Amino acid sequence: QVQLVESGGGLVQAGGSLSVSCAASGLTFANYAMGWFRQAPGKERMFVAAITQTGRYTYYADSVKGRFTIFRDNAENTLYLEMNNLNPEDTAVYYCGANPTSYALISESTYDYWGQGIQVTVSS
Repeated sequence: QVQLVESGGGLVQAGGSLSVSCAASGLTFANYAMGWFRQAPGKERMFVAAITQTGRYTYYADSVKGRFTIFRDNAENTLYLEMNNLNPEDTAVYYCGANPTSYALISESTYDYWGQGIQVTVSS
């Protein structure tokens, strides 16, 4: 059974930093591209960042480029998202997803598996 379990969310003040992680089990982690998406209250789930299977290529939404960093540890089957200079617009539930391809990583429809999500709240 595939499981993706996010951890590390919480409350942070604007301008602060926070990291979230996603521990994967039940799949060959290195065979999957991975992505982070987020869903703010009353809004659709949106792409945040993605990383290819080896970590060679990364992709970011314009709204987080330069502030967020996605990386992975294939030996530990774990995906990470480091978030800096956070602002209240970053408040959302953050989800990690596993994608068996290296294509269309910004589209959530291409992801096979999802975590349960974790809350990140940025206060002003």
